[in-house]
Amino acid sequence: MIYYKTEVEIDKIRKSSLLVGKTLAEVAKRIRPGIKTIELDRLAEEFIRDHKALPAFKGYRGFPATLCISINEQVVHGFPGNVELKDGDIVSVDCGVLKDEYYGDSAFTFEVGEAKPEVKLLLKVTKESLYKGIATAHAGMRLGDIGFAVQSHVESFGFSAVRDLIGHGVGRDLHEKPDVANYGKRGTGMKLKEGLVIAIEPMINMGKYHVIQEADGWTIRTSDRLPSAHFEHTLVVRKNNAEILSSFSEIEEVISKQFS
Repeated sequence: MIYYKTEVEIDKIRKSSLLVGKTLAEVAKRIRPGIKTIELDRLAEEFIRDHKALPAFKGYRGFPATLCISINEQVVHGFPGNVELKDGDIVSVDCGVLKDEYYGDSAFTFEVGEAKPEVKLLLKVTKESLYKGIATAHAGMRLGDIGFAVQSHVESFGFSAVRDLIGHGVGRDLHEKPDVANYGKRGTGMKLKEGLVIAIEPMINMGKYHVIQEADGWTIRTSDRLPSAHFEHTLVVRKNNAEILSSFSEIEEVISKQFS
């Protein structure tokens, strides 16, 4: 069942999604070599609750934490714990918020200190592929157009789009229909209509697209153990474009200050 959202519902999803961006910006302030990922998780949970919202992931299908924190070859769904981040790591931080009965969802992959040039390129291309997918997400286009835009961009750099994990609809449930793949063929799949709210989230591997699940039952990593990057926005389909409901602006402001 596909649920198209009213403007009132879209505004609630926007508020939740913007809170996710603010939360990730707070996390960005603390990301550095030597910090334990559990500390980032505690910070995020406190920040969300202080803003009269709930961490969407905590308890979801048994997930034990506020953030999914995935390091280097971990693609998504990594557990926060006593692992310390190291200089040169990359870390995907995925966050969801439930506020006023509607969800927001977004993810950003950070450098810890200074990553290698080839890893920096992976991050750059993955983020670019997100926006290329978003550019196709307007009324009259199809889901396959989004996947094609993401896939064709990353493959032009020799990277690969994960097949086994996908984006999704967002609303009163954290994961709604439709599924939004990061690969596909132009002109295929469901036609996009105004009011559809979806999360597009390219998960892009430096090597092959194959992934495996770790023994913890959650963490997904690349099968070849090469790095993976992950960026995600929640957006609504409009007549002539997509309106992004989440935001990276505060995250990127924190990062720019750190490198200035």
